[in-house]
Amino acid sequence: MKTLDNLTFDNRFVNALPADPIDDNFCRQVSGACYSRVQPTAVANGSLVAYATEVAQLLDLSQATCESPLFTQLFSGNQQVAGMDPYAMCYGGHQFGHWAGQLGDGRAINLGEVINTTGERWILQLKGAGRTPYSRTADGLAVLRSSVREFLCSEAMFHLGVPTTRALSLVLTGEKVMRDMFYDGNPKNELGAIVCRVAPSFIRFGNFEIFASRGENELLQQLVDYTIGTDFPNITFSGTASTEIMLKWFEEICQTTLTMIIHWQRVGFVHGVMNTDNMSILGLTIDYGPYGWLEDYDPNWTPNTTDAEGRRYCFGNQPQIALWNLTQLAQTLLPLINEVAPIQAILDNYWPAFETKWHTMMAEKLGL
Repeated sequence: MKTLDNLTFDNRFVNALPADPIDDNFCRQVSGACYSRVQPTAVANGSLVAYATEVAQLLDLSQATCESPLFTQLFSGNQQVAGMDPYAMCYGGHQFGHWAGQLGDGRAINLGEVINTTGERWILQLKGAGRTPYSRTADGLAVLRSSVREFLCSEAMFHLGVPTTRALSLVLTGEKVMRDMFYDGNPKNELGAIVCRVAPSFIRFGNFEIFASRGENELLQQLVDYTIGTDFPNITFSGTASTEIMLKWFEEICQTTLTMIIHWQRVGFVHGVMNTDNMSILGLTIDYGPYGWLEDYDPNWTPNTTDAEGRRYCFGNQPQIALWNLTQLAQTLLPLINEVAPIQAILDNYWPAFETKWHTMMAEKLGL
């Protein structure tokens, strides 16, 4: 086991990709960069609510380490250890079917990338640790109510066999955050909190979309090369990824995304906000916002009150929305691949593959 002081930080993302040249933390459009360096906002009185023992073990951390004052200080954003290099990622996205431009990590700050004793890469990300250059008009904070939901659901989904990001810790900040819980014009103060999320990568479809939308094809290629080389170890190449390599990569993204959706449908999970900026390049369930599970079977049900009229992201629509999102990613990659037919053939295989996996999953549920 390790202590917090001797974790091995690799931080390949910030070392390999271009940074925002502006160091000041104010909201702005960030061009020509994959991320902005930013420090978490210090909190008044951080206190540990809970930690996930299994996730701590992934990081080689003992129970005593997780219950130490330093652990609480680190994951409330008040302190750092050697090797941490905090940053927020730049990305865009389609929200409810419409291009929204630059979005980015508005209330998420990556502390660094830890390499554990088995060689696995785990990124530590604080959600609710303050403003970043991508916060727009928001405060970058989170409340206990939503943070508890994310902490518990991340671990519940993992144990349900669903591909997902994990959660290491839940910390109270000792401060109040103003939120309109029911969106009825009656905001109230709530307890502030921070969740430390853990995943091999937090790269989303939107990370690629933002560069394609701006015509920054050289940067797009750089991010593609980095992502394949770092997060897809079964695909080997040297230098710049060829068309053949990128097509193989895109096909794997389609398969892992499809697998995730099959698992969602298996357990009756509804994500609620399947925007392209909430789609993991690794096929992981990410960004637990207004999620929920079906009670009775209702394919039109959504937990998202802002989607109550259109129901774009209801339970029954999730498979086709996943394909729609994959199509947006395909369009993003076209400037690099320059061939429509092979990428269209991969997309055309989505529904036949879905039907096969769906029937296999349903048969298994029935013990057949």
